[in-house]
Amino acid sequence: MVDENEFFREATLRICGNLRIEEGLHACYEYISRHIPADRLYLERNEPDLGAMRLMVRADAGGGERMDMLLPYSEEARGAMEEMADVWRAGHLPPVLVINNSQEEPVTRGILAALGEPVSSAMSLPLIIEDRVAGALAVIAEGDERYNPDHARLYATLKEPFFVAMANTMEHEEVVRLKNRLAEENRYLNRELLRVSGDEIVGADFGLRDVMKQVRHVAPTESPVLLTGETGVGKDVIANAIHLGSQRKDGPFIPVNCGAIPDSLIDSELFGHEKGAFTGALARKRGRFERANGGTILLDEIGEMPLDAQVRLLRVLQHREVERVGGTERIPVDIRVIAATNQDLAGLVESGRFREDLWFRLNVFPILVPPLRERTSDIPALVQHFIERKAEELKVGETPRLVPGSIESLMAYGWPGNVRELENVVERAMILHRGESLRFDGLGGSFSRLPPLGGSGAVESQDLDDLELDAVTANHIRRVLRITGGKIHGPGGAGELLGVNPNTLRYRMKKLGIPFRKDRE
Repeated sequence: MVDENEFFREATLRICGNLRIEEGLHACYEYISRHIPADRLYLERNEPDLGAMRLMVRADAGGGERMDMLLPYSEEARGAMEEMADVWRAGHLPPVLVINNSQEEPVTRGILAALGEPVSSAMSLPLIIEDRVAGALAVIAEGDERYNPDHARLYATLKEPFFVAMANTMEHEEVVRLKNRLAEENRYLNRELLRVSGDEIVGADFGLRDVMKQVRHVAPTESPVLLTGETGVGKDVIANAIHLGSQRKDGPFIPVNCGAIPDSLIDSELFGHEKGAFTGALARKRGRFERANGGTILLDEIGEMPLDAQVRLLRVLQHREVERVGGTERIPVDIRVIAATNQDLAGLVESGRFREDLWFRLNVFPILVPPLRERTSDIPALVQHFIERKAEELKVGETPRLVPGSIESLMAYGWPGNVRELENVVERAMILHRGESLRFDGLGGSFSRLPPLGGSGAVESQDLDDLELDAVTANHIRRVLRITGGKIHGPGGAGELLGVNPNTLRYRMKKLGIPFRKDRE
């Protein structure tokens, strides 16, 4: 008989010297079969919830192969497994179970019968992971009385390396399962995006006809695209359409709201960080650019990006590589960049708030998305689209109808909040008039008809065309805050009424000098 230490070392080198468990098990089989009777090796996983044993890997003289065979226990075998678990919990389970007469042991008898194996002897090495019998490594040899105590002693030395092999195999299966689920969810999301984007964009044949013509021209290319237009016009939907019309459609689509990320965190969010790069960096993190590798990244509200971050963004666009915060490795990224803004970037360049060289990089193919007031012909289709979608989300049952004359009133309104405001108006009407025909009372109440604030009457009485954009924006935000009592986040908050991210709203309030509720109090 071979020395135990040598047997352990050689078997361990073989099982741990292969990345693929089936190859490692075959190499191990070839070695141990020289010293122990062995026709086949099986790596098995116990499935107590299913009342079954799952065969994961098999190895014999012909090679190794992965399996996924579920073998249900008979009533007798189930009782034997429960008895073995009780023996293990009592601390009396031997390191190796030797079965020299398989016809007398129900678990082995059932497995051999299911596999079509002849009468055989078997040795089973219980694999215990996290205080439970997770499975076993079984070796079988045809015939009865094939194993003796020396064989069992050698076989018992394989417990530790096969504990590791079993744990790694189970973890690998979980990773594969999660990867497959993620891929399926990604396909589902792409189908959903395609449903509201691509050829099914509401207004593609009317108000957005010229926009979609430009999308069809630029989508197949790798050129950067700059989407401009007022807040709420649907720039993100157009970005989705460009992504889905490109050769990158099967890759990730990663949107980033540059205005919602605090200046201190923007490098970490965009470029990632290494463990220990700063306080709170407890693990390595991939940034948005790395996550978008092979796909498209949408840099929304690009005009809000700080100047120092613009420098690093320009480097990414030029060299197609990122460097994590606290790291030294340059990581190549294969991405297509789409930027979006509701600001005049050329004006920001003149005022020194946006880098001219970055603007030239992004402004390769500009697309202006028109406001809703300039494409009122799309309103009927948009209303129908939102009613159908909100009916499903709100679970209202039958799709509600409109009160006669509703569409005309909607088309006569100016829609300062654009498509996002229209969506909110439809949802609010469906909540208020559940089970009734829809009407849109107080249209524009969140904008032009808000109660006046003290000290702002002079501003409100002026023609909007004569006001600077910052003054109009600040005045509008103050009126909304008056209605919400200063609440910004959550249901009924200013963010929800305005149709913007609460963090973005806070950022704009800070820039406009509007105090938060806690400051006013």
